[in-house]
Amino acid sequence: MSDSPSAPESTPAAAQPRKRGILSKLVLVPLLIGGGVWGVRFVHLAMTTEETDDAYIAGHVHQISAGVPGPLLKVIADDNQEVKEGELLAKIDPLEFDIMEKKAVAALEQAKARELQATAQAAEARSSGLQAEALIATTEADINQSEAKRDIAKITLDRNESLLQGETHAISKAEVDNARSAYTAAVAAVASTRAKLESARAGKEASCSTIKAAEAQIVAAHADIDALQTAISEAQRQKSFTDVVAPATGRIGAKNAETGNRVQIGQALFAVVEEDYWIFANFKETQLKKMKIGQPVELTIDSLGGKKFTGKVDSFAPATGAQFALLPPDNATGNFTKVVQRVPVKITFDPDSIRGFESALRPGLSTVVRVLVQ
Repeated sequence: MSDSPSAPESTPAAAQPRKRGILSKLVLVPLLIGGGVWGVRFVHLAMTTEETDDAYIAGHVHQISAGVPGPLLKVIADDNQEVKEGELLAKIDPLEFDIMEKKAVAALEQAKARELQATAQAAEARSSGLQAEALIATTEADINQSEAKRDIAKITLDRNESLLQGETHAISKAEVDNARSAYTAAVAAVASTRAKLESARAGKEASCSTIKAAEAQIVAAHADIDALQTAISEAQRQKSFTDVVAPATGRIGAKNAETGNRVQIGQALFAVVEEDYWIFANFKETQLKKMKIGQPVELTIDSLGGKKFTGKVDSFAPATGAQFALLPPDNATGNFTKVVQRVPVKITFDPDSIRGFESALRPGLSTVVRVLVQ
């Protein structure tokens, strides 16, 4: 009878373990189901995708440097400013190149004047040469004529002297003297004509020498003109470099130019980044077995908080990243330790995927890339 009151009290105590067991099952079953689903999904992703977080956004980054030395007259572009292709970013003082161009232009005019003068001298010398040739021909004819007159005068003189010395004295002494005078005059005429011929020949030779000298001056003037025209073109080309313009449409970065600074050739002034982006993902060589060009890609960008984008595999690098390093590995020397190599893979964005996010993309941003290989 004493044990009868304790029988009802044992029922709640026995029910507590059963309640805890039910609660444990209620918690454990969803966990097991969730774990199974996650496991199936993990296995599925492992079999159908290749993923890497060694990836970053790339783009066209144009490094703009000074083409000529000089002080900066003005700097127009500012940090992060949007610019159009051909837009003026900065101006280098062109005074030095203006002076170079003006000096070359003045020297070119002098060279052209020398060429014209030499051409005129050559033309004049050719004309003198032609006149000398005509005079030579005329003088040679005159020589023949004067020699003929001399010979006739000689014959007449000899005949008159014979007649004077003969017994009959058929002519007077005066006639002999006249014949002698005529002969002497004829001899002098021949000598004079020969001297004239020599003078004409000397004139022709002088004309030839003048022509050669003038032609040499023309050739020299031509060479000077060509050199000076080249100098003018070079001065104009360098002067054009004083206008620092944007090579493409994009945004200014890495600004390193201030008004008044003196810049040197090759000194970096700006960088222009185009809004044309793609991704380089460095996959392990063991991940490339199933990867092909054109396969779809899912990716997230760290700076955008997990926002998903899509793209496709564009191309594979022709060598591993290590081969492009400053000091590529040489496995034939020293102790060898096998290291899994990575191959850069270029991935392009789907334009619709990034629409509205173009301004948020930056070359160099980290991404996580998942390629759907099946």
